[in-house]
Amino acid sequence: MAHFSEQNLDGFAAWMRLQAREEVGHAMKLYDWVLFRGGRVVLKDVAAPPSEFGTPLEVFEQVLAHERKVTGMIHKLFELTRERGDHASEVELQWFVTEQVEEEDSAGRAVEQLRLAGDSTPAILMLDSRFGARDSAG
Repeated sequence: MAHFSEQNLDGFAAWMRLQAREEVGHAMKLYDWVLFRGGRVVLKDVAAPPSEFGTPLEVFEQVLAHERKVTGMIHKLFELTRERGDHASEVELQWFVTEQVEEEDSAGRAVEQLRLAGDSTPAILMLDSRFGARDSAG
């Protein structure tokens, strides 16, 4: 968020802020499910983000790569619930499987649009404005 704000790309910054809030909500959904099922939540350190991010295209390519990584982790959890016969958790994780399809699509479309924009400042500013118009529904 700050990276884009520093560059006066407030639309991209707003998109990232909404995305961050949404991801916290997803994490809390898993957190609450583990507790609801009688599990124990163990929180670990989160590595600091990089201090340099690059162009908007490079940033959104990182977003897409991260979403694909998250998808892989969710798929592993889903398979584990199947192996253990935990049908309730399998149903709960199905929501995340579906959500990741949407997350990858959103990030992928952003990457493709930024690729089309290339180095065109007017095109990037237009996309910045569009990304800033994103509502909390995605």
